[in-house]
Amino acid sequence: MKSNYLLSNKFKVPGWILLSFGVITGICLTTTGFELDILTIDVFSIYSDNDVFSSGGGFFKIMENSIVDELIALIIIIGGLLVGFSKEKIEDEFIYKIRTDSLVWAIVVNYIILMFAIIFIYEFTFFDVLVYNMFTPLLFFIIRFNFLKARA
Repeated sequence: MKSNYLLSNKFKVPGWILLSFGVITGICLTTTGFELDILTIDVFSIYSDNDVFSSGGGFFKIMENSIVDELIALIIIIGGLLVGFSKEKIEDEFIYKIRTDSLVWAIVVNYIILMFAIIFIYEFTFFDVLVYNMFTPLLFFIIRFNFLKARA
């Protein structure tokens, strides 16, 4: 089975390293609320509105921001894409079927959870759910794919 959209198998190990580091660091920073001041820099923002009642917001601004959370999000996404979309050592039709089924399952489960959150979670807690929802389709896919692959 030839899949043009998959990366080489050699990207899987660096992907696991990035994904593991990103998830562990993200969990630690979320639970402790710790941010490094050394990574606070001036960044270019397409749109910024820090406060609903302030007049300092607007388009195309340079602002000071800690980029720790952005870096961790990028590490999780890049690591997850490398893990999820790298070929297996033996890439056959069975692996292709497991990959496809896992991807569909991850999207469906993700949106079921999102619908539940829309109905039952409100205010800023819902915003937290949306932030985590960026990562869940990829993480659900990786978990399900590897679970089914190990079970086979």
